[in-house]
Amino acid sequence: MSSAVKIYDTTLRDGTQGEGISFSVTDKLLITEKLDQFGVDYIEGGFPGSNPRDITYFQEVRSLKLKHARLAAFGSTRRANIKASEDAQLKTLLDSGMPVLTIVGKTWTLHVTEIIRTTLEENLAMIEDSARYLTAQGREVIYDAEHFFDGYRANPDYAMQTLAAAIRGGASNLSLCDTNGGSMVDDFKTIVGRVVSEFGGDKVGVHCHNDSGLGAALTLAGIGAGATLVQGTANGYGERTGNANLFTVLPSLFLKMGRTARCAANLDQLRELSLYFDELANLKPDTKSPYIGASAFAHKGGLHANAAQKVKSSYEHIDPALVGNRTRVLVSDMAGRSSIAMKAKELGLDLDEKSAAMKTLIDELKDLEFRGYEFEAADASLKLLIARAMGQAQTFFEVEGYRVSVERRGNESVSEATVKLKLNGQSLHTVAECSGPVGALDKALRLALESVFPQLKVLELRDYKVRILDSRAGANARTRVFIESGDGKSIWGTVGVSDNVIDASWQALIDAVNYQLRQG
Repeated sequence: MSSAVKIYDTTLRDGTQGEGISFSVTDKLLITEKLDQFGVDYIEGGFPGSNPRDITYFQEVRSLKLKHARLAAFGSTRRANIKASEDAQLKTLLDSGMPVLTIVGKTWTLHVTEIIRTTLEENLAMIEDSARYLTAQGREVIYDAEHFFDGYRANPDYAMQTLAAAIRGGASNLSLCDTNGGSMVDDFKTIVGRVVSEFGGDKVGVHCHNDSGLGAALTLAGIGAGATLVQGTANGYGERTGNANLFTVLPSLFLKMGRTARCAANLDQLRELSLYFDELANLKPDTKSPYIGASAFAHKGGLHANAAQKVKSSYEHIDPALVGNRTRVLVSDMAGRSSIAMKAKELGLDLDEKSAAMKTLIDELKDLEFRGYEFEAADASLKLLIARAMGQAQTFFEVEGYRVSVERRGNESVSEATVKLKLNGQSLHTVAECSGPVGALDKALRLALESVFPQLKVLELRDYKVRILDSRAGANARTRVFIESGDGKSIWGTVGVSDNVIDASWQALIDAVNYQLRQG
């Protein structure tokens, strides 16, 4: 049996049916190029003619110079009781100009008699006629067997007849769809195995949904049963709870199951590709995503971190670099000396586990975390904290004080911040206005520092989050503020905690500035 599989990406069609997922035409063209560069075999672009965006996409995508991927347009079999050549939807598929046409057909008797309301015999003719008509025009046809597993359980003989009809019509692949996402692994694998034995693995693909949390597991089981085409979406985007996540499936296929595909050579680009999709979709990346999430190889417990430092495979099932990820050490009040030493090294600091600075740092860290600080997403604040414990902190300026006022002017709210600093022995007093208090503090701080530290001109506050630590205290609750900053080259996080949200913000802001200055 060949180890080669083909990868069929349906992000631009099935993925966009997910809640909150929307791509512009430009986004779709960029994604198409990115997937082609990654080495995907098929890229399904959408329903031609269904909406202005997809119409424009199929017009413009023809001008792309793709190196490998074959573009697919998606539609359905002909309507009942008409000729395939007279079906407007099949004509639209052909007019898309795509070399691959994927058609979905009914395999479940329930859908044939109750949804499209035709006879079982006519449905078989619809499948066969549609595939034959499209292949006669020189197109590759992939048949998506909708609700195949539900259909097979209800009437296995008829479900198999629908597949045979597609093959008679010339379909190159039978993609078995677990449309409701309710299959269990053992049953799924048995059914796929029967289809493979009858039609051959080179003719069989799997298309799974994640409604039972098994999208990736079912896909891998289908390949294990002999299927050779994988359908899925980037980051598992898709209707309801999503489709099988290609970015979970691919490393398992290549690194665990010994399968190959053209994109296997580019597996180390996987995390970058995942982040690229989330950026275009305007979604926050899932830190818990297997293989590629920020937490996938993160160690918090002291025993784990210590073991991973000695033998990485003791707590890491693969080398993170294989998928473009990295080992991270999370420092918290659970951390021991080994964890903190590893984290310091990760941050570019050499901290001796047996030093007095280590004991001081552990005590301070535990006290800060007790007060509500968290450093898992605030590496910059942690690096400054470690540097202070080691006596390596640099003092770029001293804060003498600050003040913020908020004023309502007509329909607008305006904040004014006053900042007093000491810089090179001189006292500086600056004032700035902004729509919000944190923005006003940021502007006033820059006003004082940028003439001496021009590198702050590229500093950008990218994200700001506030967390109430004890909601029972109401308006007097302690708050934790995270600020994400960047300079166009790197991104870092800082944290502040206080009973006053402005003071917590100021702490995080000062750390962000000091970190940028420390970087040079």
